Amino acid sequence: MKLRIFLPLCVMCGLMLVACSRADETTNRASSTSSPVASSATPAAPATATLGDQIGVPECDDFIAAYDACVTGKVPEVARAQYKASIEQWRTGWKRLAENPQTKPTLAAACKQTMEQARASMKSFNCTF
Repeated sequence: MKLRIFLPLCVMCGLMLVACSRADETTNRASSTSSPVASSATPAAPATATLGDQIGVPECDDFIAAYDACVTGKVPEVARAQYKASIEQWRTGWKRLAENPQTKPTLAAACKQTMEQARASMKSFNCTF
């Protein structure tokens, strides 16, 4: 039983590491090529794009929505970009796992576990989810 859960979680962690490295590259390229006018409009664009990009697993979608609301409403502007990057990494990795019929059944448990960890770490911002 533990092996059934452990193996997909390891796969998910590996995918998240890959997604992390790709997100950094994409972010760096986008910020170096954008103009000052485009930079002021950039924060609104990812927020609307992420709302329509569902994973397809209710536990994951609910967690990401609650975490995003917490970050948007309670995290100071200076630190907000880091938390938003985490949201995108989770979304990308979980979406890939949801597309795979072998890993999708374990995804709900992984999202619940991530939510519990995030709940503890976000208490300092008075977030409840």
